[in-house]
Amino acid sequence: MARTRVLALMFSCAATVATAQRPVPPADRVIVVTMDGLRWQEVFAGAARELISEKSGGVADTTGLARRFFRETAEARRETLLPFLWGTIARSGWILGDSAAGRPVRLTNGKRFSYPGYNELLTGSADDRIDSNDKVPNPNISVLEWLSHRPEFQDRVAAFGSWDVLPFILNAPRSGFYVNGDGPPVTTPATAADWLLNDFAADLPPYWGNVRFDAVTQQGALHYLKTKKPRVLYVMLGDTDEWAHERHYDLYLDAAHRGDRFLRTLWETVQQMAEYRGRTALLLATDHGRGSGDDWTDHGRDVPAAERIWMAGMMPGVRSQESVVRGSLTQAHFAATIAAVLGLESEFRRDNPKAAPSVFHP
Repeated sequence: MARTRVLALMFSCAATVATAQRPVPPADRVIVVTMDGLRWQEVFAGAARELISEKSGGVADTTGLARRFFRETAEARRETLLPFLWGTIARSGWILGDSAAGRPVRLTNGKRFSYPGYNELLTGSADDRIDSNDKVPNPNISVLEWLSHRPEFQDRVAAFGSWDVLPFILNAPRSGFYVNGDGPPVTTPATAADWLLNDFAADLPPYWGNVRFDAVTQQGALHYLKTKKPRVLYVMLGDTDEWAHERHYDLYLDAAHRGDRFLRTLWETVQQMAEYRGRTALLLATDHGRGSGDDWTDHGRDVPAAERIWMAGMMPGVRSQESVVRGSLTQAHFAATIAAVLGLESEFRRDNPKAAPSVFHP
């Protein structure tokens, strides 16, 4: 696509980013990654100096943490913490949700915790029936399930997560596509590499009970990507949320940094695969925000600040700097955005009329 046409994709609408007069160039495949409870504050400004402390951040080695992640400007801090997000994704695509600049992205479910957030994120609308993190099968159809039922995506959709509620969020028995949310990362090991990966996972401690370390999820997702070559892959990471709840700001930042490294590995992997190179979109988001100040560890109904989130992405044929939000974006716009990068937004919204439009929709 010519540069003049690409620049026309400067997203604009009361409910979206600036939009081109032409449709978004569709990708052939899409990878979606969520980083649970990663605050927009760190995404856009990097490590917060006031939280590199023993009291507020639970940090024992404040000098060492500051040396690793603190820099004098917000731009330098965010690029130090999330170098792939800011060095590649933001420069080649778009990133949304900078509340400090007056360009927020908000969730609409009012709950401000995980299951309601993932439901809104992946189905395109909030649902008051989703009011807990209990293991209840989701009555709503996610965009992943909708895609998996299309002939061209049958047996080509998969999801990996660090939380054992993921199969319920995606209603795995009904949806029918592969969902790995707990247990071994390779469910039917057949090779020495498969068994080695499962042994690695089994040797890690069950530190959070129903939430496994992201390392297991990441390696399982990469293994599946290389061996099964799905057209749609969703990866739910969770370490950021768990360490935040425990008030370990150092480990929270480490988790975000490792998540960014995983994004780089994913992207470099698909660039080496002919089936994906130049044909793949990468979309990122989070399920909820968090509080600020000493309240940074929390989220939920009683934490209004946790309604502010972020999202980002890049796709073939689009080259733009950080997008400018001219109105109010919500978490609900994300599901249709997944469909949109595949050229299927109108079909998805026809079949799911409650879903919000994509971030590209006029």
